[in-house]
Amino acid sequence: MSRPPDLAVVGNGRIAALVNARGQLVWWCFPRFDSDPVFSRLIAGDEEKGFADVLLDRQADSKSSYERNTATVVTVLTAEDGAQVRITDFAPRLRNFERLLRPPQLMRIIEPIAGLPRITIRVRPTQFYGNPMKRRVAGSSHVTYGEPALVRLTTDAPLSYIQQETPFVLTRPLHLVFGPDEPFVGDIGATVRDFRARTCDYWREWVRRLSIAYEWQDASIRAAITLKLCSFEETGGIVAALTTSLPEAPGSGRNWDYRYCWLRDAYFVVKALNAIGATQTMEQYIAYILSIAGNEDALKPCYGIVPNEDLTEWIAPDLKGFEGHGPVRIGNAAVEQVQHDAYGSVILAATPMFFDSRLPVPGDEPLFRLLEKMAQQCVNLALEPDAGIWEYRGRKRVHTHSGAMCWAGIRRTAAIAARLGLPDRARHWQRQADSIGEELLKRVWSEKRKAFTAAEGIEDMDASVLQLPELGLIAPHDPRFASTVAAIEQDLVRGRHVMRYAAEDDFGLPETEFLVCRFWLIDSLAALGRCEEARERYTDALALRNSYGLLAEDIHPQTGALWGNFPQTYSMAGVILSAMRLSKSWEDRYWRASS
Repeated sequence: MSRPPDLAVVGNGRIAALVNARGQLVWWCFPRFDSDPVFSRLIAGDEEKGFADVLLDRQADSKSSYERNTATVVTVLTAEDGAQVRITDFAPRLRNFERLLRPPQLMRIIEPIAGLPRITIRVRPTQFYGNPMKRRVAGSSHVTYGEPALVRLTTDAPLSYIQQETPFVLTRPLHLVFGPDEPFVGDIGATVRDFRARTCDYWREWVRRLSIAYEWQDASIRAAITLKLCSFEETGGIVAALTTSLPEAPGSGRNWDYRYCWLRDAYFVVKALNAIGATQTMEQYIAYILSIAGNEDALKPCYGIVPNEDLTEWIAPDLKGFEGHGPVRIGNAAVEQVQHDAYGSVILAATPMFFDSRLPVPGDEPLFRLLEKMAQQCVNLALEPDAGIWEYRGRKRVHTHSGAMCWAGIRRTAAIAARLGLPDRARHWQRQADSIGEELLKRVWSEKRKAFTAAEGIEDMDASVLQLPELGLIAPHDPRFASTVAAIEQDLVRGRHVMRYAAEDDFGLPETEFLVCRFWLIDSLAALGRCEEARERYTDALALRNSYGLLAEDIHPQTGALWGNFPQTYSMAGVILSAMRLSKSWEDRYWRASS
């Protein structure tokens, strides 16, 4: 079984799947990101269920990579005698009759490229979170799986060979389409080949429009595509990750379902994509937020990608967990928590709507009035205890990060009011921001530590405090920030690793580094003028990515293994934002190269 870093994502903004380096589809929730997984092998323990793959007789090697600047994955399997098979996986995303077509389908091409490869095609889907689909009904060119009928495989491959998992010699390209139980119109092979070409064209054109930094372009491009794949475009919701219950550390019990939209995480995704000019995700996300904020006085920390979805947490009994590290949780108890930073996150995500002239429909006064409601909640809650950014389940405190996000939301509301020509409202919100910011910084400053600590009344350090200059609450050249960074380096930095906190939580002492904290430290070092050190740490961080250029949530400081849900949007957003901060300019790099 492959570890999470050996996985690639294929998707189209409606569905997403994970494929490993052997060409095995091991995770696919259907028909949405947060649905029951049709392919659940990733968290099935040692059970051979919930996957689709190609076995090559006497296989000796496999190589897998993305096609450049696309979301298409190509895997080449090589046998001992030199016979080779190429597997191409993608989810259709293409322009069709001036509309964007993104059907809930996975498409796979299996073709011989050397010798006479002998293969076995295996398709073993599951439903009801880990139960094999026993009902299989074959037609002339398809097999329908599930009771009731859930998913259909349409193919020009021999159905009997697939159903019986019989080895056969591959002499021609074969095409497989996984999707809803609906008739497939048109020639299978011709349609799949056409969709592949047009899907690759779509992604390459999308990448061409990105305004990325000069350095580390490949890393930024892959991160941008991955973030785009984590946006459920039908509603605009952005998931924190595409998986559930990949543990933060082996045997830790820190297994969470991240297939939902955290308002805080989504803000970071929007911020990263906006930084490189991919603003449409923000526009879709604002529409998602409006559907929530217009109906609720109090915001929850997270929502389903369809906002009214029930996220009550429960444990799936038929899935043993990744490599046996259960439990497998469905839903997330964070929905019941109080996390005050949600209000500031919404305002910060919406702010570019009022200032970015590239947008076809700018923010207006009705949107501002809605944001004012969020700002008032920020005023009410900024200095009140909550569960904090790390979602402590057993305690509440006045957390520095939560208060700072509330302050930032109020401050941005003042700026929006000024932009709209509403000076009275601008002065009102600025007064509120000034008062709360001053009080918060006084409460969370530790004279003993010479640092802003994790929360009021404690001496523990927290990596999220590194965000204070980014939010604008203090200047990066403020000596209090420099001393805070020094305290964090003393308490939380383990060589190249950066812990989010070092104190015990509900599950004991944390074992792994939460990867986005590394990027926060990198940005802080750059802000303090320690640019070469920041660049070295950034280069080291990029070396942690898998062969596809993706990151999980955590890394174990002792083993160097990536753990946690995958791909983690926090981590991928960090790749983009730090690159934008650290990269030399196009002009500077070009002049140096030309001189």
